[in-house]
Amino acid sequence: MLLLNNHLLPTAALPLPNRGLAFGDGFFETLIFADNRLRLAADHCQRMHRAAAALYLTLPPALATPEALETALARLAAASHLPAARLRLQLWRAGGGRYTPNTGATEWLATAESFVPDETPIAKADFALETHSIFSPLSFCKGPQAWLYVRAAHERQQRGLDEIILCDAGGHVAEAGAAAIFWVKGEVLFTPALETGCVAGVRRAQVLRAAQAAGIQCSEGLFEPEALLAADAVFTANVAALRVIRQVADATFSDSSPLIDALWSALASTV
Repeated sequence: MLLLNNHLLPTAALPLPNRGLAFGDGFFETLIFADNRLRLAADHCQRMHRAAAALYLTLPPALATPEALETALARLAAASHLPAARLRLQLWRAGGGRYTPNTGATEWLATAESFVPDETPIAKADFALETHSIFSPLSFCKGPQAWLYVRAAHERQQRGLDEIILCDAGGHVAEAGAAAIFWVKGEVLFTPALETGCVAGVRRAQVLRAAQAAGIQCSEGLFEPEALLAADAVFTANVAALRVIRQVADATFSDSSPLIDALWSALASTV
């Protein structure tokens, strides 16, 4: 089943012209529905409003509040007979035209697949050599710069890595291929600033909130790769999972530390 403009359908054909297809005039969200609720619904909704504003779009009422968003996507998960679902919500500008839009109205499509969490450690990661992150007015959201992550995933596959880490044009650590990246050094939790062009991930926000609530010192900034390579522990975070990284280039890391254990406990209380 799929959900097209809030209508449950077994299949659908999208009419042309389609500005999402023609110009990438839109964005997407990846969400998890499990235990009869939409995880981090408020964070997703906030990022959607920010993305819509940046693209001069208007969110439809069915997606405009955390409660409405959860209600709409719960229908899709139930109709798909998925107690735990990974959902993809794609939004694009309605209407035709060329570069100049003639409406701010939005069309949308949600699809669902079974969600099986994978929080196994990442054995081997390294820094990307062929692609770097790019800061833009839309780099915080998913979709407009997806080609970066396609290139990074291709390089990861070609190099036989389990994860790849993007830096910005200035050489600062930005993010993993499909996740935010964090590391621990001593008593401090580090993560790249959004100015590196990394996605403003909903799980990234949750990790920072949980760390601050637990009294853990957090540092967001512009960091050279050497700072990450000198860490005690490294992990990635996205809506699907938290995963520790055991090796980046020639540097190896512990699966845990007192700070990591405290952070995991703080996150468990917010799930």
